[in-house]
Amino acid sequence: MTGAEPSTVGAATPAGGIGFAADPITPSAVDLRGVHKTFGTVRAVRGIDLVVRHGEVMAFLGPNGAGKTSTIDMILGLSQPTAGEVEVFGMEPRQAIVRGLVSAVMQSGGLLKDLTVAETVRYTAALFAASRPVAEVLARAGIEPIKDRLVGKCSGGEQQRLRFALALVPDPELLILDEPTQGMDVEGRRGFWKAIHEDAAKGRTIVFATHYLEEADAYADRIVLIRTGEIVADGTAAEIKSLASGRTVRATLPGADAASLRRMPGADDVEIRGDTVLIHSSDSDVVARHLLNETAAHDLEITAHALEDAFVALTTSDSESAQSKRPPPGAAQ
Repeated sequence: MTGAEPSTVGAATPAGGIGFAADPITPSAVDLRGVHKTFGTVRAVRGIDLVVRHGEVMAFLGPNGAGKTSTIDMILGLSQPTAGEVEVFGMEPRQAIVRGLVSAVMQSGGLLKDLTVAETVRYTAALFAASRPVAEVLARAGIEPIKDRLVGKCSGGEQQRLRFALALVPDPELLILDEPTQGMDVEGRRGFWKAIHEDAAKGRTIVFATHYLEEADAYADRIVLIRTGEIVADGTAAEIKSLASGRTVRATLPGADAASLRRMPGADDVEIRGDTVLIHSSDSDVVARHLLNETAAHDLEITAHALEDAFVALTTSDSESAQSKRPPPGAAQ
């Protein structure tokens, strides 16, 4: 494929499905049932069941090789499951794409370097029977000021925003983003997510994979963690964080002795950074009382684990342990 095609799934199959209204009988945007995907002896996806509702913003997280890309490819109709069923808006993925209901922003994709930004969007719009106005798409993606710039002169972040603009051309009901803010600066990322949430508020469904855990924490309604082809956690950011048991007690304690601190009641792990001690504990109240009553510690602060802590705990532990921490069915619904 050449040109802008890799950046917006379905660009090569003009569609007339703009303004699709979800059939009330079909309650989900994406429905995966018992999905497996194997490549020879490699089991990339192992029995995933996943429902994404209309208007939901869902983050898909997992370490490299977890099966995220294989799952996304099946949702986009780029590959077929070895077993199980995949439906998008109650139909085969390719049917949804032909109707212009699905677009994707991938990590990379061929862009013609000798075209301007505006020419690239017009080229893509010409592939569809109906599309959003070029000026509107450029403004929505925040690239109207560089519309006359050659693509080859755009930065990596600007090219990624161009791919976002191309995905918006058919006005899709489902937008799938694979590392969408890669190469963007902080301001660009903030503007990108503002536009995404404005679209989601109007009913667009968003599924995104990212290595920026803070993006998932800040912008996703729901987080799905995948490890070795299986879902190990599914819930809101707060629910996922709660699966990493315990809290951290931070205090100022000059001359702290690590061995003594590790022996205190409730202490699971101890870090010393200069005059600051960090004590990880499943019973932070006990630790705090001991520090205040038995030591010279002051400036105590107790914090819950961050999403990164839960991510590490759930994606590096053994499968049985990870599955046992998975919220009960329906917890994230």
